[in-house]
Amino acid sequence: MQQTIEHDGTMSRRLLLVTGTAALGGFLFGYDSSIINGTVDSIRGAFGLSAAAIGFVVSCALLGAMVGAWYAGVCAERFGRVRTMIIASLLLSVSALGSGLAFGTVDLILWRFVGGVGVGFASVIAPAYIAEVSPAGNRGRLGTLQQMAIVVGIFLSLLISAVLARIAGGAAADLWGSTAWRWMFLSELIPAIGYGLLAMRLPESPRYLVERQRLDEARHVLQTVVGMSGADAIGRKIEEIRTTVASEARKSFTDLRGPRFGLRRVVWLGIILSVFQQFVGINVIFYYSTTLWQSVGFDESDSFMLSVAGSITNIVATVIAIALIDSVGRRKLLLGGSALMALSLGVMALAFSNAGTVDGAVSLPAPWGPVALVAANVFIIGFGASWGPAVWVLLGEMFPNRIRGMALGLAGAAQWLANFVVSTTFPILAAIGLDFAYSLYALFALLSFIFVLRSVQETKGRSLESMISED
Repeated sequence: MQQTIEHDGTMSRRLLLVTGTAALGGFLFGYDSSIINGTVDSIRGAFGLSAAAIGFVVSCALLGAMVGAWYAGVCAERFGRVRTMIIASLLLSVSALGSGLAFGTVDLILWRFVGGVGVGFASVIAPAYIAEVSPAGNRGRLGTLQQMAIVVGIFLSLLISAVLARIAGGAAADLWGSTAWRWMFLSELIPAIGYGLLAMRLPESPRYLVERQRLDEARHVLQTVVGMSGADAIGRKIEEIRTTVASEARKSFTDLRGPRFGLRRVVWLGIILSVFQQFVGINVIFYYSTTLWQSVGFDESDSFMLSVAGSITNIVATVIAIALIDSVGRRKLLLGGSALMALSLGVMALAFSNAGTVDGAVSLPAPWGPVALVAANVFIIGFGASWGPAVWVLLGEMFPNRIRGMALGLAGAAQWLANFVVSTTFPILAAIGLDFAYSLYALFALLSFIFVLRSVQETKGRSLESMISED
C-alpha cells in the first residue's frame, strides 16, 4: 500500500473551532446514548416492563442509529456535510422532546428510534468532515475530538441525571410538575438545538466543494481552514482531490463490491473494526452501569456517582489517546487497548463468578466488589485510550475518497447493529450470569487483538488521497 506522507496545512485557531464544532455531533452521540442510563429502572417501573422489553427500549435507538449511519453517507454526498449535521440536530431535538413527554412504551420507542437516526447521522458525518478539513499531520489529534466530545457528552448526561435524581429524591420521583426521568430526556434539547445553530456557520468540506465544481469556495476553505498557503500548493491539492473524486458522479452500492465475500477488502476491515469496538461490551458499562452497581449492593445515589466517575475516567483516557495517536499511531494504540481490555474483562468475569444472591439480588462478597469496580475502570481506560477514538479516526481516513461516504456509512451501520446486539442481549446474558457475560466480552477483546495484529495497517501521516485499498 502506498505510504505518501503529506504536509499540507497547519493547526490554527480557525481549524480548531471548525473541527470542534463538527465534533459536537459526537457530544450529542454520547449524551443521547447515555441519558437512558439513569432512566432504565424508572421507565421499567412506570410502564411495567420485562427484562427483554426494557432491553429493547434501551437499544431501539441503536436500530435508528444503524439506519441513520447508512443514510448519513448518502445524505452527505447529496446535500453536503454541513446540511447533514443540521438534519441530525433536528432529529435529536424532536427525539428529546418526544421522549420527555412520552405517554407509553410504544411512543417512547418511536421517539428513541428517531433520536437514534439523528445519532447515526452525527456519528458518521463528524469523523468524515473532520478528516476532510484536517492536515494529515494533525488529523489523528483532530479526529479524536470526536471521541472526546462523545465522552464529555456521556459525562454530562450522567452528571445531569445524577443531579436531577438527587434533587427529586430519585429518578422516578416528582420534579417540577413531572418526574425526574422525563427531565433527563428533555435536557438534551439544549445541546441539540445549539449544535444545529453552530453547524449553520461551518464551511463545507473542500472535497465536497470540489466534487460540486465549487472550486473558488474549495480554495478558500483550504486556505482559511486547512491552513494551506501558496496558490500553487492549493491548486495542486485541488487537482489531487479532483483526480480521486472524478469517478464519483454515479456512486452506488456496487462501488463497494469486491472479490472478498461481495465487498472490497477495505470495507470489510472497516466493518470488522466497528463490530469489535462494540462486541467488547463497552456500552454495557455506559447504558447499564447505574443498574449494575445497584445490583451489587450500592444504593441509587452512589450508583449514579459511580457511573459519573466512570465517565470521568473515560475523559482522562481520551486525553491520553489525543496525546499519543499521531506519535504512537493508530495500530499500536489498538493493540495495547485490546490487551488491557481482555485482562480487565477477565478480572471482572472472575469477580462476578464469586457473586451470590441476597434477597433476589446479586451480591459480591469482599473483596470482589471493589475488585470489580477497579477492573471496570481499567477496562474504560483501555477502551477510551484506544478503541474508542482510534476506530473513529481510522473510519474517517482509511477509505479512498471515491467510496468514503458510502463505506463509512456502511461501517457505521454495522457498528450500531453490533451495539444493538450487545445492548439487547446483556439483560439476557446477565440472567445467565454476569461472569458469563464478561467472559464473552473478554474473548472478543482477545480476538480484536489478533485481528489488528494480522490485518490493520498504519494510516498516520498519510494523505486522504493516498488511501488506495488492496482488493
